[in-house]
Amino acid sequence: MVNSDQRRRQLAREKFERQQQRRAEARKKAKRRNVIIASVLAVVVLAGAAAYASGGLSGGDSSDKAAAPESSDSPAPSPSESGEPEPKMTIDKNAAYTMALKTSQGDISIAMDAKKTPHTVNSFKALADKKYFDNTKCHRLTTEGIFVLQCGDPKGDGTGGPGYTIEDENLTALGKAGADGSVTYPAGTVAMANTGQPHTGGSQFFLVYKDTKLPPSYTPFGTMDDAGLKTVEAVAKAGVDGGTGDGAPKKTVTVEKGTVDKA
Repeated sequence: MVNSDQRRRQLAREKFERQQQRRAEARKKAKRRNVIIASVLAVVVLAGAAAYASGGLSGGDSSDKAAAPESSDSPAPSPSESGEPEPKMTIDKNAAYTMALKTSQGDISIAMDAKKTPHTVNSFKALADKKYFDNTKCHRLTTEGIFVLQCGDPKGDGTGGPGYTIEDENLTALGKAGADGSVTYPAGTVAMANTGQPHTGGSQFFLVYKDTKLPPSYTPFGTMDDAGLKTVEAVAKAGVDGGTGDGAPKKTVTVEKGTVDKA
């Protein structure tokens, strides 16, 4: 017989997985829409070429744009359909790296092991070198069922990403899943967000401030230092904007500068 805490965690995980499924479905719809738009544009281009050939081309300007996928409170980012390649591997795979986040609520230092998560570390290094994380907001705080602060989205609404995805790594690091299909992500863990599908990580990541049970499908790639963990705990203590258990943190967290360097 499950107790109230186990039931609450189970409900939180089920909500987490439903949200990811909705995000995956939204991505599929967006892809179908983009195919339709591309087909229409091809017809327009052909028609324009024919008009130009006959001397009848006009100078009209069309500003119609495809709508972005609907945002939600999902922890899963919406990966780009652009098909951009993952950054070329340039890091030392045998080295340790540190991601330093200077935030509006305090500094967070994250130790990363390139040997265990080379693609993840390499991607973060490439993005940080381009100042990708500078002046971005940590858009989501969850204080019920799971205990995470999510960051890394340049749009600040949970739908942004770098235009490419990276493969899952280090998924066995937290042990074998229990009967409920979950493992414990210890407080201080930093892991990749994804859409619920394999190998769909982008730039979004979550900071675990209290032991959290989740499926072992989120790449754990780093560990916060004590000061960073205390910073995130203070943000969590202030709660979620609007008083719910999941949403934008009441204490706005802005990553003013993000860097990745060899430790």
